[in-house]
Amino acid sequence: MNRLHLAALCLALMLSLFARPVSATTTCTGTMTNLNFAPMTGGVIDATASFSVTCSTFGLAVLGNAKVNMCVSIRSGTDGGSTLNPRRLINTFNDPMNMQLYTDAARSAIWGSRGNATVPNPLLLQFNYSVPVLGGNQTLNATLYGRIPAQTGLNAGTYINRFTAAADTLIEFRYDESIIGGATMPTSCTAGGDLGTSSQFPFTVNGSVPDSCTLTPKPVPNMAFGNVPGPITSNLDQTTSIGLVCSGRTAWQIGLNNGLYASGATRRMRNGAGQFVVYELYRNSPRTLRWGNTLGSDTLTGTGTGAAQSLPVYGRVGAQAPSIGSYSDTITVTVTY
Repeated sequence: MNRLHLAALCLALMLSLFARPVSATTTCTGTMTNLNFAPMTGGVIDATASFSVTCSTFGLAVLGNAKVNMCVSIRSGTDGGSTLNPRRLINTFNDPMNMQLYTDAARSAIWGSRGNATVPNPLLLQFNYSVPVLGGNQTLNATLYGRIPAQTGLNAGTYINRFTAAADTLIEFRYDESIIGGATMPTSCTAGGDLGTSSQFPFTVNGSVPDSCTLTPKPVPNMAFGNVPGPITSNLDQTTSIGLVCSGRTAWQIGLNNGLYASGATRRMRNGAGQFVVYELYRNSPRTLRWGNTLGSDTLTGTGTGAAQSLPVYGRVGAQAPSIGSYSDTITVTVTY
């Protein structure tokens, strides 16, 4: 009689254990590497970053299954203004550079944000994984495809957009768990199953525009003093101009050397017989500032605008009595930036 009572008690305990409700926890976290573009030199620049997200489930008492429906949103970024199309990078002067983020290698599908009026398409992911006694997980990977389109008038500098604030990125998901058999995939990342705890995946996008300067045209147009009869009795003044295109905010200096036939710091033109005419080149129209080649001293300085700049060169031949002939010299123009 006592044995029968013990067996019934054991059976009741076993049934009670299997009837207890299951308490499980599903969490999802993601990471994104930084997106680093090569320096912008005028054409299209492409780059990629890597996204990884892991969903984990713990607490199922026996072999089980979990399914997750997820939306991964990227917004405009901390430094991106308020638009997703185009997105942008900025430098320390708040100069903008357009860029965009995509979910596909063809760069035709913008990686957007759920609920955004302009670009509402987030990255969509679905997870389906087994959950053994000690828990289970699944990791999915995706590529972020970035592009800086061709654009002109960009200022030099380092450009950045930080997607590091809580509002810049978002992982949203719904999940379902099953002890025995398959779980049911939630209808979307916002409907069906249980609501998961949202999270972020901070990253930065980096670009740059290098300092650059180009002389245009090359060579610099000649300075011609013309034909002069007899001795030179008064100043002969002429000008030419140096054409320069530098990227915006690029600081530059232009130096002129002393030519081929200088005597110390005195510039001279020479004829075929080896005779000379003294002349000088200046940075200003009154011809009081000699144009030399010593950086920070007698060079012409300025800052690029991204557009062509015309920089006058003022020449003067003073009174003198040279021999008859044709005189010339060659000056080397050096741009330092």
